[in-house]
Amino acid sequence: MTGKPLETLTFEEFQKVEIRVGTIVEVKEFPEARRPAFKLWVDFGQEFGVRKTSAQITKNYEKRNLVGRQVAAVMNFAPKQIGKFMSEILVLGFPDDVGEVVLASVDKSVPNGGRLY
Repeated sequence: MTGKPLETLTFEEFQKVEIRVGTIVEVKEFPEARRPAFKLWVDFGQEFGVRKTSAQITKNYEKRNLVGRQVAAVMNFAPKQIGKFMSEILVLGFPDDVGEVVLASVDKSVPNGGRLY
């Protein structure tokens, strides 16, 4: 094996992480954030409903282009207070070549609430 060694986890440990897909239904500016960010409301279907979060994605995305986009998110992190805003999920992304977030998403529409496996 070459490259950086990684900590391993069991399949049972992986199963504890609820990574699900949802559709962004609302986006608002978040001027109180320390770094430029948007407030997102993401619909995870009937079983989970709409959850909110903030995301530092203003460099690669415009507000008007986010509504209707499906994204992957961790659903079972503890809620986190960000200023006066309570984040309920963690939307997933990867760094681009300058370290800005590119959202993790699906390449074909799938039902909201679907679990990653």
